[in-house]
Amino acid sequence: MSIFSSDFETKKPSITIEGVEIADFAARLNAADASEEAKKRGEAFAREIAERHVSDFEKEGDKMVHVSTFMVIDGMIYMTYYANTKDAAEDPNNQTARLVLCPVDDPAQKTFFDIQSVGDICAGERVNLVYDTILARRDADTLYILWTAKVGGTYYRLYRPFSISRRTLGEVGVNRLKVGEVTNDFSTSGIRSGLAENGIGCKKMYSDIGIMQKFTSRLENGVRYYYTGAYSGDMNFLMKSADFITWEYVSQPDFLNWSKWENAVYLLDDKCYYFVRQQDDTRYGFLTYYDLSAGTWAKPVLIEDCQSRSDFILYGDQLYLFHAPINREHIGVVKINTADIAKSEIVLQANMQGSCFYPFIQYFDGELAMSYTVSRQHIRLAKFTLGKYL
Repeated sequence: MSIFSSDFETKKPSITIEGVEIADFAARLNAADASEEAKKRGEAFAREIAERHVSDFEKEGDKMVHVSTFMVIDGMIYMTYYANTKDAAEDPNNQTARLVLCPVDDPAQKTFFDIQSVGDICAGERVNLVYDTILARRDADTLYILWTAKVGGTYYRLYRPFSISRRTLGEVGVNRLKVGEVTNDFSTSGIRSGLAENGIGCKKMYSDIGIMQKFTSRLENGVRYYYTGAYSGDMNFLMKSADFITWEYVSQPDFLNWSKWENAVYLLDDKCYYFVRQQDDTRYGFLTYYDLSAGTWAKPVLIEDCQSRSDFILYGDQLYLFHAPINREHIGVVKINTADIAKSEIVLQANMQGSCFYPFIQYFDGELAMSYTVSRQHIRLAKFTLGKYL
């Protein structure tokens, strides 16, 4: 039986939003603005990341690995990413979505689960492409692995449950996207259909569909909703879910911009802080927030970025953005001024002395750890203490 369903047949035309350079912004942060103190902190941060290496998580035989998500539960590390076992290219024609687990006190003892690979059969159809893979915790015993796959001729977001106690995988399911009163499969065509029926504009979509891996939540009418970002090509938006299966469209920036690919999101005090990379020939990503109470977007702050994936973390009641200010061998940390984002400041700028990109920051034994990609050859995890640099 197919897990897929037909899209809502809207009779309304799609509304296309063209990408335009941001003209009206609240402030601009350049890499050159980093103080000498911020650079010295960066040198110490780079050393700590190298010295406090936990483990690499690729599997023997992998030729390429990329895009990590991890969490630590009851003394176990759980890590997801996608891998190419055929050649060294980031090529969705040859990729596998993967989960890895190992004990915190013995990370060499890894167990690998291939979630789905190109060539597998899903609901009677061939899986033709596999891409971004993330991890969510549904309940005390259930993790969800969520990834992108092109099944037949359509890109979908799929999920698969994993039992922590039994260490077993469940069946593959398809995520859903609700826009207004329209609910479709979470697919490229489903996104277009739902937005068009609700008169919501859509930027150009192409290639895969992504869901960002940082989830932050609040209670709404007694139900806990988890917020994150979604993207496909130039299209980026906020969404939420109560179960990590059905996602609900929330909003997208209401000012013209040049956004492209990943949009980091963090919910804090009813504001969804939002940083997104832009087109490749643009010097700046942009920081803004969506006020859930007022239904308004803040005037953006331009932050110099090499157009890579970023992440937020709340540390000591203060929000920080980790991003790539110069190239993918640099990590920048920006302290977000939640009273006035235009007054946000660079607190650390690190030359990592080697490939270190797509950072994902999470808590680990009371402090922090960062998983990241090294030259698309390693998925690496390292611990650090952010307080040392603040």
